[in-house]
Amino acid sequence: MKIYTRTGDEGKTSVIGGRVFKDDVRVEAYGTIDELNSFVGSSVSLMEDAMFSDMKKDLTEIQHELFDCGSDLSALKPGPKGYKVNAIMVERLEQWIDRYDQETKDLTRFILPGGTLLSSSLHICRTVCRRAERRVVTLAAQADINEHVRTYVNRLSDLFFTLARVSNQRLGEPDVEYVRSAEVFKNRP
Repeated sequence: MKIYTRTGDEGKTSVIGGRVFKDDVRVEAYGTIDELNSFVGSSVSLMEDAMFSDMKKDLTEIQHELFDCGSDLSALKPGPKGYKVNAIMVERLEQWIDRYDQETKDLTRFILPGGTLLSSSLHICRTVCRRAERRVVTLAAQADINEHVRTYVNRLSDLFFTLARVSNQRLGEPDVEYVRSAEVFKNRP
């Protein structure tokens, strides 16, 4: 199989159910999901096995699920088996957020992306994830989509925020507080 097909030379690409221009909002949505997946892989490569084996395992699962998100978004209509992303996947993200959040100190102020290289990398994942979410919202305003993808991506950005904080914590680096912030967060119940 050749890597190049020349079928996109005219500015169109194939999606499930047809062809669209490469700058179509649908392509922007799943393309940003693909970009996010690359950043997740980069973050995983920065993790030491012993200290971050749980995160590596979870993030590798997320990489597979990001492919599922992209697949669902690239479909002009659901296939005979329906969509891949579902509410159970979203619930699992929430469980992971709750579990990892127990490792962090209470937030009182906004924090800046930073601390360790790994934390910074996970903050990049968070911000790219937010951009992907914006692209998915734009697509949803124009076409029917799997609504679970939008919810999944929203929750995923919260997980990246939490993992960035946990990585600083595990490596003994404090979060970088935004010094111009008032104390805006309440302590956990």
